[in-house]
Amino acid sequence: MSDTNVSPLPEEGAEKTGLSTAARRKLKLARRNHSRRFEGVAKSVTKGQIFTLDAALEKVKELANTKFNETVDIAVNLGVDPRHGDQMVRGTASLPHGTGKSRSVWVFARGERAEAALAAGADVVGAEDLVERIQKEGGASCDILVASTDVMPLVGRLGPILKQKMPNPKAGTVSPNVAQVVKEIKGATRVEYRVERNGIVHAAIGKAAFPVENLRENFLVLITALVAAKPSASKGKYLKKVSISSTMGPSITLDLIELAKLTERK
Repeated sequence: MSDTNVSPLPEEGAEKTGLSTAARRKLKLARRNHSRRFEGVAKSVTKGQIFTLDAALEKVKELANTKFNETVDIAVNLGVDPRHGDQMVRGTASLPHGTGKSRSVWVFARGERAEAALAAGADVVGAEDLVERIQKEGGASCDILVASTDVMPLVGRLGPILKQKMPNPKAGTVSPNVAQVVKEIKGATRVEYRVERNGIVHAAIGKAAFPVENLRENFLVLITALVAAKPSASKGKYLKKVSISSTMGPSITLDLIELAKLTERK
């Protein structure tokens, strides 16, 4: 019986459906979290279906039919336990075709490096003055913070304020060549990845309007970087599940056997 036609049932009805009235109400509310459009496109992906990379990208583009240019994201379940420091996976990759999204960048630098960062397109550049601004405002209203290596002792005092936004060598946001970092970020070629507590990495590989070939190349660069970043402490299967989706589309699961072959060729 469809949940749209179900009205509150007595005990006998609850036994027939196998669910209590309260449980069926919760199920109904959960189903309403997705729009009718999403439910419609989701029907074209069978539960448990596995796609090759090219077929998955074609399907993502086909289902990205909203009025805006949706972002194409990947979700990678890794065989790591991020609670252990020696199993943390974090880094950056430079996508050949960019992500299609420009971000605001503030840079901590002095002298020639500061001038080079401005020339590269940094939105705000400073040293002591920028530290004072962030302390006064209680944060940084930008997407990414970059720091020259020589000013990190100064920037270090902002740790309690910036937290995860703090420039970090592992994330590639602390560098002697801040101008190059800014160029990559402003050119939307640099993507940062970091494993979450549940062992999943989320990252963007482009826009739905990108040609399949561009999305494919971006994907392979990122997945290869993740494979190369495998911690030595990680035992057993590393790539446990990889899926692709657009901003408003369903998740599409990829064939891990094919991915293993593709990453070996890189």
